[in-house]
Amino acid sequence: MGKRNIDLRTQLAHEAARIMAEQGIRDCGLAKRKAAERSGSGDERDLPSNREIEAALRDYQRLFQSSSQPQRLRELRIVAAEAMRFFAPFEPRLVGAVLEGTADQHSAVCLHLFDDDPSAVPRFLDERHIPYDEEDRVLRWSRHESDEYPVLRFDADDNTIDLTLLPRSGLRQAPISRTGDAPMQRASLNAVLALLARDASP
Repeated sequence: MGKRNIDLRTQLAHEAARIMAEQGIRDCGLAKRKAAERSGSGDERDLPSNREIEAALRDYQRLFQSSSQPQRLRELRIVAAEAMRFFAPFEPRLVGAVLEGTADQHSAVCLHLFDDDPSAVPRFLDERHIPYDEEDRVLRWSRHESDEYPVLRFDADDNTIDLTLLPRSGLRQAPISRTGDAPMQRASLNAVLALLARDASP
């Protein structure tokens, strides 16, 4: 790959990161396509990887959101711990930007919940009179294996809680990360509490 291509990939990664930070887009693919359209690049080989965009997003937050982003991240991790206590019967695991450290004012608290009865979590919310929206999400389990799972989203105060519903067998193996071919990071409540304690220490 020539120097021009490397420079363009770096430029596109930083533009995609800026779009994600400013517009609240959480889809790296959408952000990189928007960045490519703005630059006039139509060559797929010039597009940065999701991992490159995530690294650029961390750089952007350090440079331009150094006062607000860490505070918002801590707030969301506190919300995540409260939500995980609430959903304790479903052995919740925290995933996504709140765990990875790139969460900002646009981010949802994303949890994986586990139960072999697909109606268990909707029933749990209905019994507590919590309204929610439903959608589906595709998760990859390997390079060649993926599946669609129900997602429930609801607002708690000014925060969005995003629940992906998985069978209990999903506890044994994490889906593939959106930024590569490694398993997705997931954290139990105890791990989230340890993160909060670490963040609070001087």
